[in-house]
Amino acid sequence: MKGLLLAVGIFSVIAMLVGWLFGPSAAIIAVATLALLLLWRHELQLARLKVWAEQPLGTPVPLATGSWSKAFMALHRRARQATAQREALQEMGERFRMVAEALPEGVLILDRGHQIEWMNPRAEVLLGLDRQRDVGMPVTHLVREPEFISFVERQLETGDSSVPLTVRPLRSPGHVLHIRGVPFSAGSTLLLVEDLTQLERLETVRRDFVANVSHEMRTPLTVVQGFLETARDSIGDTQQPMLPEEIMTFLDMALDHAHRMQRLIEDLLTLSTLETDAPPQEEVVDVNALLALVAEETQALSSGRHELVLENQGPATLLGSSRELHSAFSNLASNAIRYTQAGGRIALRWNRQNAGGAVFKVIDSGIGIESKHIPRLTERFYRIDRGRSRESGGTGLGLAIVKHVLERHQATLIIESKLGNGSSFAAVFPAQRVGS
Repeated sequence: MKGLLLAVGIFSVIAMLVGWLFGPSAAIIAVATLALLLLWRHELQLARLKVWAEQPLGTPVPLATGSWSKAFMALHRRARQATAQREALQEMGERFRMVAEALPEGVLILDRGHQIEWMNPRAEVLLGLDRQRDVGMPVTHLVREPEFISFVERQLETGDSSVPLTVRPLRSPGHVLHIRGVPFSAGSTLLLVEDLTQLERLETVRRDFVANVSHEMRTPLTVVQGFLETARDSIGDTQQPMLPEEIMTFLDMALDHAHRMQRLIEDLLTLSTLETDAPPQEEVVDVNALLALVAEETQALSSGRHELVLENQGPATLLGSSRELHSAFSNLASNAIRYTQAGGRIALRWNRQNAGGAVFKVIDSGIGIESKHIPRLTERFYRIDRGRSRESGGTGLGLAIVKHVLERHQATLIIESKLGNGSSFAAVFPAQRVGS
């Protein structure tokens, strides 16, 4: 407003001077010329503003004078604010994308027509999709599970997100997916896909574990109970009293089953400790003394029925828990005794490895194992022959204990065997665990 008043004042002064010097006609011409010059100046500034508006976002506002300078500065401030807001939104969007991509669940965003607007890498894996190829495609054309299609259609049509979907995809046998739908912005829907496969497997293992423990305890308890009831009834039976030899036989059998239950409980407690407790205080283990003890115990278990050889050419010390390592080594050795026929040969070997590690290996000439059983040998209570395992005194937990002990020592168990040609169980320790 001030600029306009100033221009009018200047025009009036110039018109009066020109009119006084050259007459009214000259004054009119002067005023018209000045008006045209002013109009041309404004058109020039507007043209510069138009050119600036067509430039990429972030281009500096052109310089100007007078009232246009203030207008351009106001536009410049507004442009900077808009740029800052845009960058903040971009940063927020990028952070949202990074968070969504890092989620352990699969995330899909669907529009009103079931088309995929966005997905994270986990959704690609769980649903067998491809972000480069499938964005923009209807998800129901890509995931052809009837339950999933019905769920998506119901979700998008009714907006009901209260009932999730649990589905076992045909393309991924054994997998279990849990899918939930959440209303999103502008009519879109957010699908959250969670993999429950491992949880279901753990639940199956838990159920099997409870069933196996109940079964393993029931048999010896039944036997002990039967023997005790028989012995009790025979005390008052004057007609057919039990002979001392018979009572002693029953007591020996009951004691054997009681020992079996005791071994089972001890192994269960050991396994529970290994699975739940923090790693024990580490110590420098004297491997020579440990191997000598394991060999002595193995010889006692064999009772001279097998040829036992100890080959110790490895390092003298090992970093870890002597109690846990003794449990693992003795379990491997006792298994070899149980599944090797009388007259067979069992070798306990302790050697260095080329990479600086060390390996404890138990090699037997026993009955061997079919290859199909080897991947499951470290499962709790997994037995190839249940009858033979019980006769040999095994609890079915030995190799599970070995597996957990080795995991706590960053070691691995390697099993090699052929049916009828013996077996080899090797505990391989990394270099950082091996001493001199």
